[in-house]
Amino acid sequence: MKSSEIIPIQTLHLFPILDTLLIDLLKSLTEEEWNAQTVAKKWKVKDIASHLLDGNLRGLSISRDRYFGENPENINSYQDLVDFLNQLNMTWTNATKRLSPNVLIDLLESTGKEYSDHLQTLNSFENAIFSVAWAGQETSLNWFHIAREYTEKFLHQQQIRDAVGKPALMTKELFNPFIETFIQALPHTYRNTQAPNGTIVSLIVTTEIGGQWNIIKKENNWEFIDSLENNPTSTVKINPQDAWLLFSKGMSPVDALEKVEIIGDKDLGCIALNIIAVMA
Repeated sequence: MKSSEIIPIQTLHLFPILDTLLIDLLKSLTEEEWNAQTVAKKWKVKDIASHLLDGNLRGLSISRDRYFGENPENINSYQDLVDFLNQLNMTWTNATKRLSPNVLIDLLESTGKEYSDHLQTLNSFENAIFSVAWAGQETSLNWFHIAREYTEKFLHQQQIRDAVGKPALMTKELFNPFIETFIQALPHTYRNTQAPNGTIVSLIVTTEIGGQWNIIKKENNWEFIDSLENNPTSTVKINPQDAWLLFSKGMSPVDALEKVEIIGDKDLGCIALNIIAVMA
């Protein structure tokens, strides 16, 4: 395989693992746990399970069958798109309140496998049907679209686990590709930040399941760099639990300030706390 063909963030092999963990988790829940409030303020556990089913069904319909259903109208900004998606999510979760947990589990089990099988058929380096907008891209490759889909499945299962006090998905195998995908939003987060060319910001998610990512200010943008020739102007350290909450709007940047460590230019480092890697 040529180096140009190496997938930057490999997630395809993890979909069946996540899906199996999800089904086992949902089968273990009590009636009270199905109705537990999650960090997603508008959703109980059952709503999130319904949303995960919607993700499988919409993915199959749009990507496999090229059936788009409702076409958004008057989408003139990123916020218009977010509002449209939030409306889709709300109408679905409201309609599926009539479905029992057992029905949801059965549907998640069958559609999860179908969707995972479909994603395996995509050419990783062809243009994806949708771009990863939260990373500032107008066109994305399939590998990034697939990684974004992985973060959806990881995040929402983690929200359920968090709500019912079940073991988190905090293993290097599962968490590291999730957080690496989320942090692809880091250069876009700094897009309007003025700084001298060559300024470096480092974001460190601590522990062995995290990692370090560095961006540098160029003439017209910020971009990732692999190695550091100079010390960062600002270094931000955050633990994995706070990272998944913060970057998915489960924690505010203000609350995160009390938990993170910023070394160097604090104002510059604080901007990293505004990463949002979800369409919400």
